[in-house]
Amino acid sequence: MPEADIPPEWHSRPIRDLGLTIPGSRLEPIVDEFLREVRASGLGRIAPTLYLSSEWGVPDGTTAIAIPFYLATEELASFHARKTGHLEGRGPADILRYLRHEMGHVVNYAYRLYASPEWEGLFGPISLPYREDYRPEPFSLAFVRHLPGWYAQKHPDEDWSETFAVWMTPGLDWRAEYAGWPAAMAKLEYCDRIVRSLADCEPLVISDELDEDVTEIGYSLDAYYASLADLGEPLPAGLDTALRAIFEDHNLAADGSLPSVPRKHASALIASIARDVAGEVFRWTGHFPERTLPLLHHLAERADAIDQVYPETQESSAIVGLTALVTTLALNFVRTGKYFA
Repeated sequence: MPEADIPPEWHSRPIRDLGLTIPGSRLEPIVDEFLREVRASGLGRIAPTLYLSSEWGVPDGTTAIAIPFYLATEELASFHARKTGHLEGRGPADILRYLRHEMGHVVNYAYRLYASPEWEGLFGPISLPYREDYRPEPFSLAFVRHLPGWYAQKHPDEDWSETFAVWMTPGLDWRAEYAGWPAAMAKLEYCDRIVRSLADCEPLVISDELDEDVTEIGYSLDAYYASLADLGEPLPAGLDTALRAIFEDHNLAADGSLPSVPRKHASALIASIARDVAGEVFRWTGHFPERTLPLLHHLAERADAIDQVYPETQESSAIVGLTALVTTLALNFVRTGKYFA
């Protein structure tokens, strides 16, 4: 997505005063396509309400889907990506991925599927505590893969919604995709059977109560992003040796000499790849971009403090080393809650 600037006055203006709506925005044709998918899936008796809010979600016990306000304009979406290192809806196809996931929640609540012993036997009790921090097992064959971060492993409700989203995705042969994954396949087969059985059933829940509608958000963009950045996580000390292993080794030729080639500052390289690394690390480890970006900024500061440079001919190798280092630290954190286990 090309970067674009938001008007300067938007930084301090209440979000409710930015005039953001779905009708007339870049989201309108995407929402229309999503609703066509809903009808094509046989779930035409459910009419989800879609609205702008502070984040993706479906309030418990409702059929209303909240879409992040920052997806309403290209400028806000680009700004959000720069501020957080990740965008949950990089373009029309990605936004549809999230909408299919949220539709899974709508179906679950509309028909109270979670109350079924069969649903609970496959996905687990919906009453389990819902924790923002979860410890996924990458590539577990018991869960489908749809949203990044192994999101199906977060909670039974998310496991169902990810399963539903895979089932709903047009053109996806999920039976071929998940052949040899017996646990995930059992969930998909249940989803296929139960959704088809609901085609002529009126929903039990039709509440469209909204949670933090964009017209009610009184805080500013600056306040919103300050709250996202304040995770309070301690940054790891003792990374200088790792940085030297990445950059100083690349300064030497095979015979141990210092070749006469131009050198670049390691901190500039770290800054240039920070957003892409944060997004991909989240996709494959579940380590939130809001944590990965401060970690990368910390690495850049340490690289400057110990005067790390590298030959411009070795940039690709340095990027591989940095990515491997950050991924290892992220996996440690996801597994143990600490960067150094």
